[in-house]
Amino acid sequence: MSDDDDLALGSIFPEEARPPTPEPTVTVYEREDGLVDNDWYDIKIRLVGSHPLWGHHLWNAARAFASYLDHNRELYSDGFVLELGAGGGLPGLVAAKNGAKHVVLTDYPDADLVTNMEFNTRENSLRDRVSVQGYVWGHPVQPMLDALPSGADGFQLIIMSDLVFNHSQHDALLKTCERCLSAAEGACVLVFYTHHRPHLSARDMDFFGKAREHGWSCEEVVTRRFAPMFPEDSGSESVRGTVHGWRLVRG
Repeated sequence: MSDDDDLALGSIFPEEARPPTPEPTVTVYEREDGLVDNDWYDIKIRLVGSHPLWGHHLWNAARAFASYLDHNRELYSDGFVLELGAGGGLPGLVAAKNGAKHVVLTDYPDADLVTNMEFNTRENSLRDRVSVQGYVWGHPVQPMLDALPSGADGFQLIIMSDLVFNHSQHDALLKTCERCLSAAEGACVLVFYTHHRPHLSARDMDFFGKAREHGWSCEEVVTRRFAPMFPEDSGSESVRGTVHGWRLVRG
């Protein structure tokens, strides 16, 4: 098997065949009361029409993430931010709007996903602060680090929104974080997620167990309730509607 075969989308994220892709959709993130200023009021996010990596949804975790970043600008102000599995890129774009020096949005190197991230960056007038890359978790990180100015040792903040339910990719995600996070004081990884499949919640949480084994300190910093994204799914609606946010720092 060739290296290209190993990186094939179906090899990393096995998924049943899907019908032809629908047209893209646009959704709007509106800032909460008390946060609106003269700089910006909302962000329009275009989503691909459909995709096996679920990039056609604006996940509850991304909305909660955007709000958390809006309230905690000190985590990234005048710093460098990396978003993994960005989809439409909402959290990363909020960080850019709120004063991050540079944000790198990444997702699987699929033309539809990458082009869509570039579209959202351009439509929100953030091309001077945001760059976009295709990236496979766990693979060499130098192209992302090359987006930073000379002398920078990594990113002050790494964003992961609704990724931990990809259980086979926990080690790869942690490997990327270890190689990309700055050694500076205060640098951290933020992981927001929902237990979309309550019966597999323990496997979701394995991510944090593995992180601790790798020397990370992990703590939950926020929870937020939403209506479940998929009402027809089985399992507790309370569990499926709750977004959890965790902060990881090097131990």
